[in-house]
Amino acid sequence: MDIHVECKSKSVTVTWKVSEEMATNPARLFLGNCLPTEFTPAARGRGVAVFESQLSECRFKERRTQKKLIYENHLTFRPLPKPNPASFTYSVVCSYQRKTVVCVVCGFAFSSLSLKQSQTDDLSGPAVSNIVSLGSFINIWAAVEQQVHQPLILYLEECVATTTQNMSPESLIYPIISNKGCLVDGKFGSSRFLPRYHSSSVFLRLQAFTFAQEQEVYIHCKLVVWDPKNPNEGKKACNYNKERKLWELLDDPSRSDLCSCCDYECGGRMKRGVDSEFHGLAQSVVLGPLIITANSTRNDQVVLGPA
Repeated sequence: MDIHVECKSKSVTVTWKVSEEMATNPARLFLGNCLPTEFTPAARGRGVAVFESQLSECRFKERRTQKKLIYENHLTFRPLPKPNPASFTYSVVCSYQRKTVVCVVCGFAFSSLSLKQSQTDDLSGPAVSNIVSLGSFINIWAAVEQQVHQPLILYLEECVATTTQNMSPESLIYPIISNKGCLVDGKFGSSRFLPRYHSSSVFLRLQAFTFAQEQEVYIHCKLVVWDPKNPNEGKKACNYNKERKLWELLDDPSRSDLCSCCDYECGGRMKRGVDSEFHGLAQSVVLGPLIITANSTRNDQVVLGPA
């Protein structure tokens, strides 16, 4: 069995020289859930299957470590339909070092509602550029320093992009998060909340959008600290699952009913019995400026932090 995997910046090409048994039924060859983009018969009844796929397709799974970004999938040969098992499986892995600045990373933290710091993608230092190419990702990290013993959870309740550092009735607005924690930009692009490392921080992977290109863009967010035992329609973080066409709660998918209001209007009624002594904390912050450009060759070196 001869398999060659070529990992590119955002895609992968897999060339698979298959046996005579597999070549008789190329429609049963898969990369994830994708069929070959090309199949060529070869000598002695064999064949060559080629898969060309974006890393965002074919059910590639993304995994992050402190230093690497890893995409994983499987080649399979399934002579019989599911639920019958595959008779052949081969792991396909693309691994990338997380050191080049391909997206801008902003960070902020507050203690008693004060801004503290800007961080890079691996949270090891400041970002070095505020230039973002269209379609790449802006990673926004927020955290709260706990100064009380009571557990806290941090939410991004609302975020919008504007062309002004100070909001005004005349400001052009692009909604990112609205309706008390619904990541509405994820319905149209690939933006999403990433799994939390701790309840006191939240990481938003925001895909650079078509808005005010080549102009300064500021991201205005409202941060809310809350009791982690009491998520509700008004205190939540919701991702949109395009495959299932529904909203999912970041912290507990079994309670995704709290996100069902995202396409309508979300309230936030307090449940009976909730400790009324803790009402949460809130802070409005501004990050930027960013410059979103369709030209990916620009490499302006500008330190980015909270505005």
